[in-house]
Amino acid sequence: MLIKRGPNGIDLPYASEITPRHVFESRRRFVQQLALGTIAGGALLEMATREAFAQGAQKLAAKPNPAFVVMDKPTSYKDATTYNNFYEFGTDKSDPARYAGSLKPRPWTIAIEGEVNKPMTLDLDSLMKLAPLEERIYRLRCVEGWSMVVPWVGFSLSELIRKVEPTGNAKFVEFVTLADKAQMPGLSSPVLKWPYVEGLRMDEANHPLTLLTVGMYGEVLPNQNGAPVRIVVPWKYGFKSAKSIVKIRFTSSQPKTAWNVSAPSEYGFYSNVNPDVDHPRWSQASERRIGEDGLFAKKRKTLMFNGYNEVASLYTGMDLKKQF
Repeated sequence: MLIKRGPNGIDLPYASEITPRHVFESRRRFVQQLALGTIAGGALLEMATREAFAQGAQKLAAKPNPAFVVMDKPTSYKDATTYNNFYEFGTDKSDPARYAGSLKPRPWTIAIEGEVNKPMTLDLDSLMKLAPLEERIYRLRCVEGWSMVVPWVGFSLSELIRKVEPTGNAKFVEFVTLADKAQMPGLSSPVLKWPYVEGLRMDEANHPLTLLTVGMYGEVLPNQNGAPVRIVVPWKYGFKSAKSIVKIRFTSSQPKTAWNVSAPSEYGFYSNVNPDVDHPRWSQASERRIGEDGLFAKKRKTLMFNGYNEVASLYTGMDLKKQF
């Protein structure tokens, strides 16, 4: 039986093996610890959050990759799964966790098409077998001025790109996400043109940091975090990391991406994290790290490329204030 160590030392089986006995025993031990005063009040919400998502949780076998680890303290699981932007489920930060239970992450297929020699459609299991899964701890910087540190699970997108053999005409990669009103109540809002579309230049997509992501915190992605598959591009603002992807298209021309179409003066195609290029409505010079929200907590200085300076060579000769 697969067992995971829950908060405060309480063991829980994975969702596929949960029985009434497991639930009873877990709750019995929880009550015992609560009565003994060994569970702090602040841990109760964390535990409740983990238990609420455990019904869909599945452990992923992923090896930590020390080449892709930042030294920052990871954001708590509770914060990372309850403070989200995923407008397909609502525009409030708590809406995705509240409403994303309607998303059905299995069965799921992703079509890879366009300027490739080997177009294909992959189900989730086939996708996850393309390369060994790795755990990478990345900074996540939102264009709204807040940040997190998240241990993601996946593999470099370049592994997929290599297998589909892009043609010489492939200059960009476009990501098309799910748009199903039956599963996503936020699609009734005209805030964006649906489906949500994002894109990268080919060299950005091929960079080792660009992660095809299927999990976080050692488990499959929660619905509200982009289940079952998303992209994570850590040197760009978070909205560039498309969630719940159903199509990856290789194109000769720059994709028309969701936020750039909606407000081109505010959201450029590149959207690299840059403390010297402010959003028209707020500064990007500093950021608020989620989990460090005390009354006297200081904001952090924003790092160029979110601290991932190894990507700087991708933009040699470009004016990043104009090509933002």
